[in-house]
Amino acid sequence: MLIQELQDIQASAGAIFGELTTGETVAVTFGNDPAAIAATKESVALCDRTYWGRIQISDSDRLRFLHNQTTNNFNILKPGQGCDTVFVTFTARTIDLATAYATEDAVLLLVSPNRRRQLLELLDRYIFPMDRVELTDLTDTTVSFSLLGPASGKLLEKLGVSELENQPYATHKLIKFAGIEVRVAVGSGLASPGYTLIAAASDAANLWYELVKAGAVPMGDRIWEQLRIEQGRPAVDFELTDDYNPLEARLLHTITYDKGCYIGQETIARLNTYKGVKQQLWGVQLSGAVEPGTVVTIGEEKVGKLTSFTETESGFFGLAYIRTKAGGEGLKVQVGEIYGEVVNVPFLSL
Repeated sequence: MLIQELQDIQASAGAIFGELTTGETVAVTFGNDPAAIAATKESVALCDRTYWGRIQISDSDRLRFLHNQTTNNFNILKPGQGCDTVFVTFTARTIDLATAYATEDAVLLLVSPNRRRQLLELLDRYIFPMDRVELTDLTDTTVSFSLLGPASGKLLEKLGVSELENQPYATHKLIKFAGIEVRVAVGSGLASPGYTLIAAASDAANLWYELVKAGAVPMGDRIWEQLRIEQGRPAVDFELTDDYNPLEARLLHTITYDKGCYIGQETIARLNTYKGVKQQLWGVQLSGAVEPGTVVTIGEEKVGKLTSFTETESGFFGLAYIRTKAGGEGLKVQVGEIYGEVVNVPFLSL
């Protein structure tokens, strides 16, 4: 649930709110969509991601536990470091793409809004009596914002935060400014340069106010979704479903092949060893509007399926899984009655 004080300050800036299918209220737009898009490319935009889930895993077995549950290597993480990782089923089908931040005494997971409860149940199921692991749902007691754009670092410098400049992705630090304690992490959540901020819910309105005062342009969820598709971040229920695995989703930066046993590891290792990836996720530049779920063809042959669609300032764009044998970047395809060209996307080139 969106904190009322934060919602009030956003409403005074022109926010129009909508409800997600999961029940969370989000600022869909601030009535400034062109300015917000421009800010992500030229200065800095501010997006409220409070409706995303935040799960804390604590106690002494936390790293080993997460190492055994997901695709990335948690055993090498030191406090102040982080990574993207994928939760998968035993047959390596994707459940969620999450970002993990290791602290001195816990790991904080930022997860998709419509996967929080499922992941809490899943993780709880795999805690055995001897495991020293504790799960805490921090979603309702914390907030999360993203700064997106090339001037994000300069904005943080204005607020006295310079320690994270030029640090690796997901490097993070607990910092205090304007009397607010904030965990600031490298990475916006998209391919745009930027930072992720996590703070106590009680500081939400003050933090938002300070960031806007420092020059951040408020950005609604509609533009986040447009950028997500344009930049190629796969989303649950669209690109991340029971139909696909992380190799097909091209989330290669989340997979450590030599880390040993984990849920789904055998399938992922086999796919990688025997080049068994039959389809891959790509961007598609489109000549017109088309519904997600539409079949992608070359001539009479079905070669894939469109999973997401958006209209951008430069035209129509989608994400689609394309059969590996059909080709990749530069491939000319038809999506229903619409012509398309397969293109690379920056998030999947990380």
